[in-house]
Amino acid sequence: MEFNDFSYPPTPDAPGAKALVRGNEQHPDLYGMVLFYQTPFGVVVNAQFEGLPVMNGSDANRFLGFHIHENGDCSQNEEFDFNMTGSHYNPDNRTHPNHRGDLPPMLNCNGIAWQSFLTNAFTVMDVIGRSVVVHAIHDDFMTQPSGNSGAKIGCGVIKLNN
Repeated sequence: MEFNDFSYPPTPDAPGAKALVRGNEQHPDLYGMVLFYQTPFGVVVNAQFEGLPVMNGSDANRFLGFHIHENGDCSQNEEFDFNMTGSHYNPDNRTHPNHRGDLPPMLNCNGIAWQSFLTNAFTVMDVIGRSVVVHAIHDDFMTQPSGNSGAKIGCGVIKLNN
């Protein structure tokens, strides 16, 4: 099969995995779904969110950090920060932003975000049982170990799609 045989990477009819994301107590209206499709070229990730914090002002940074974290535990402590998710998924022990769990930032458009991208950083099976995390601010792509992307405001466990 050659890439020129079609205009987009082929995706199966059903995703191999999905994560239903919910906001923390400070962001109860935040919810979304992240779908993972295994293709011959890598994984197509399709993410959609509503209830994101609305950024005001013309200079407001509308990008939010978006990562796969190593643990699939979205429980919250007294600070409601999803601290059981652990660090970014990083099996190769690389520096940020080269973790396998570093995803493109989301563009927050009046509380809504949608994106789809192709990555060969992992397979669908690699991320089953891990978590998807939405952060309060943008990832600066420099600060170690995780890009200084602020509080974890949304979380969902990645599960096999049956």
